[in-house]
Amino acid sequence: MSQFNLYQEEFQPSPIKNIWLEFKQSHFALAGLAVLLVFCTIAIVGPIFAPYDPSLQNTNALLLPPSWASNGSISHLLGTDSLGRDVFARVLYGSQTTFVSSVVLVAVALIVGVTLGTLAGMSSGVRSSILNHFLDALLAIPTLLIAIIIVAILGTGLINSMLAIILALIPQFVHQTRTFVRNEMEKDYILLDKLDGAGKFRIFWHSILPAMFELLAVQSTIALSIAIIDISALGFLNLGAQGVTVELGAMLSQSLESAYVAPWLVIVPGLCVFMLVLSVNIVGEGLRSALRNRLIH
Repeated sequence: MSQFNLYQEEFQPSPIKNIWLEFKQSHFALAGLAVLLVFCTIAIVGPIFAPYDPSLQNTNALLLPPSWASNGSISHLLGTDSLGRDVFARVLYGSQTTFVSSVVLVAVALIVGVTLGTLAGMSSGVRSSILNHFLDALLAIPTLLIAIIIVAILGTGLINSMLAIILALIPQFVHQTRTFVRNEMEKDYILLDKLDGAGKFRIFWHSILPAMFELLAVQSTIALSIAIIDISALGFLNLGAQGVTVELGAMLSQSLESAYVAPWLVIVPGLCVFMLVLSVNIVGEGLRSALRNRLIH
């Protein structure tokens, strides 16, 4: 039995629910989110369902076609490569490596970039001017070129390539955060906080950071798609994952010699990278639209 309410108040959803209500209005955004959730599931539990070890070589099953081909085998769903390794197992492990590495490095770049950007936005004088001009110069250089230069200095390997991409992404977060913080510091509500005796940390944590959610959400999706492309590109150039580490870009590089004989070796990892980047971009665009529509309504 419903209770009688004397005050007929209009229901107002929470900010997160409001964003979700706006986000699900777009069917493309929901489709992109579904694909992204599939990759998230693969990153978490995918290797558990791998039928073989990704490095296990079977000389009796070299370059087997996918199972739907006339001479394919159901024991190897996506076929095998030139060394007899199961492509399906390698795609599961490679997707996990590429996606998880990209998420980790974006998270690190986000934390460091927001911290430095906040300090630059709240400071003034010569230090702020030097930092601003230095960041503007770095932003003119593509992130992949910066990553290649850093890898050339540090050496090849997945960890070094991740560190290189982190250093290449940090200036973007610093630049966006610095501009946002500087604009917010000139607004009246920040002046009221200062008059109440609030310090810089309290102003940032309670006033600026909540207002920065939209900026960070949008910038993070952009950075994630850049990170996926860059880490795959470094792997393709043999500057990223080495040895037994399975990564989608490295799989593409290793499959080039057999591309004409076994095109599925190039199509499958390439399609995974494409779908991963596309889903992240679609979700990011849907999130931007949802945040914009929430503010309008």
